Amino acid sequence: MIKLYMMIALGGASGACLRFFISETMLKLLGRGFPFGTLTVNILGSLLMGILYGLIDKEIITASPAKTLIGIGFLGALTTFSTFSMDSLLLLQQGHFIKMALNIILNVMVCIFMAWLGLQLVMQKG
Repeated sequence: MIKLYMMIALGGASGACLRFFISETMLKLLGRGFPFGTLTVNILGSLLMGILYGLIDKEIITASPAKTLIGIGFLGALTTFSTFSMDSLLLLQQGHFIKMALNIILNVMVCIFMAWLGLQLVMQKG
């Protein structure tokens, strides 16, 4: 059981570091006017989750330990719905209704599409 938690911790630390790097990079590139960092990590995380589950489904990789290390640890720390929720709430409180709606629509629709795309990329190969 300790090994399982260590894998989650390792994946989580890596995912959190990548999340911080992406968020800081997007902030420098595009500014604070819209939560592009959260959107970017949610899109990337959704694509990677679709790829992961496709690889598991095709038995290219085994569910354990990949699901634990990558799915729960790495992707769990990389993408957090709580940050998306807070970004949306702050936009609402600031009166930025269009930005709030755009943030919700993009995060939900694009991320679901990217998860599907990731799965399709794996499922269509050989």
